[in-house]
Parts: sequence; C-alpha cells; structure tokens
Amino acid sequence: MKLDKKIAIVTGAASGIGLAIAKRYVAEGAIVAIADLKEDAAQAAAADLTKQGPGKAIGIAMDVTSEEQVNEGVAKVVAQFGGVDILVSNAGIQIVHRIEDFPFAEWKKLISIHLDGAFLTAKACLPHMYKKKSGSIIFMGSVHSKEASPLKSAYVAAKHGILGLARTLAKEGGPYGVRSNVICPGFVRTPLVEKQIPEQARDLGISEDEVVKKVMLGNTVDQLFTTVEDVAEVALTLASFETSALTGQSIVVSHGWNMN
Repeated sequence: MKLDKKIAIVTGAASGIGLAIAKRYVAEGAIVAIADLKEDAAQAAAADLTKQGPGKAIGIAMDVTSEEQVNEGVAKVVAQFGGVDILVSNAGIQIVHRIEDFPFAEWKKLISIHLDGAFLTAKACLPHMYKKKSGSIIFMGSVHSKEASPLKSAYVAAKHGILGLARTLAKEGGPYGVRSNVICPGFVRTPLVEKQIPEQARDLGISEDEVVKKVMLGNTVDQLFTTVEDVAEVALTLASFETSALTGQSIVVSHGWNMN
C-alpha cells in the first residue's frame, strides 16, 4: 500500500474529484479527512470509504474561506491522528460571465474559494509537515492554469494564481522535505461541468451539443472527457512520490487538450 497510515486532508471531497481522490487514498491505506462545507455528506462519504478499507476516513466541516474553520479542522485531524502528511486543496466552484457583466461579489467569491482556500489550508498544514520534515501539498489547478477561455476570467485568474502559490511553496518547503505540485485537469464531467454546459450555450449563442464537442472537447486528441479516476491516479502519484525531484510542477491531465 503506497500510502499506508499516511494522514491526508482532502478539501471539497464529499463528491466529484475530491471524493475520487479520497477513495483512491483509502484504497492505498491512508487515513483521510474528507473536509467539506456539507458536513453530513462528508461524514456519509467517510463512513462508506472506511467500510471499503483498508485505510479509513473521517468527515469534517470546513469552509476553506474561513481561517478559523480551516485552522480548527486541521487541528482536529492533528489531535486525532498525530499529524498531516498530505493536503489536497481541491475545493472549488465555477461562475461564468463576460468580464463586463461579472458581478464583483461573484468574482470575489470564486477567487476566495480557490485561491484563499489554497493559501489558508496550506498555511495551516505546513507547520505540522515542517515538524515531520516531510509532506506533500497538492493543489487542484486546471488547464485554465495554463491558458484562458471566454467567460472564465475569475476562474482563470484564480487557477493561474495557484501555480504561483505552489511554486513559491515548493521553494520554501524544499529545505523541510515538503513538496508542492499542481494537478491541471481538462474537463471532467462532474456536476460543476454539467452546470456550465447550458450557461456557456446561452452566453456563447451556440447549442449545448456544440459546447461539449467544440468548446470542451474540441482540442482533445480523442474527444473524451477526463475522468475523476484519471485525476485521482495522478494525485496518488504526487502523494506517494518520495523525493523532491518532483516539486513545483504542474501536471496536465486533459487528453492532450493542453500540452504545456
């Protein structure tokens, strides 16, 4: 088991990509804290994963934009299990508008969840990793960490910012054995993406079928969505990699949509 008895926190993990990563980690023997706004859903997911074993999971409430909640959640994990070995900063949302129509409140909400959440969770976990002289922090970026698309100014700005945060953390964390990397998925058919299809069709003036075939999958090599399992497998590789030979990197998982 690649993560036997390793202690991981995965944010936004009650569903979607986060849940797939938590499941993969538990299958490799990890103790996983599923941190989510929806505490009941997090606890239910944790109970289900624990039954599957061989690792185990707990569910905790966490609003990643709240420094108090983040600190309390991390402290709870440390008190119960003795430390933190892996952080996957995955919590995120999507809001699409043209820049001139983008409500400032919605801009700030998206930036806060993605970028402030990444910063606050990393900040809370780092002292515990530094104490152990080891750790892996994985940020969830996107192909939009590398390039832009219409209607996604806030998301693109946040995901570009995550690259800068991860690279700085890699420089600071290196002397303490802490690695920092970014996973950059293409379109994964989660509820977050399903919601975008009619919104983009409306704002771009095209059909929903065209959104899928041209906007989302048009630049892939095989016209396929990335799966949550694809992303989870990369997250396992980054969590279990044993040296700082792999740090400060961004790995694109997009069926060739982006090759930077």
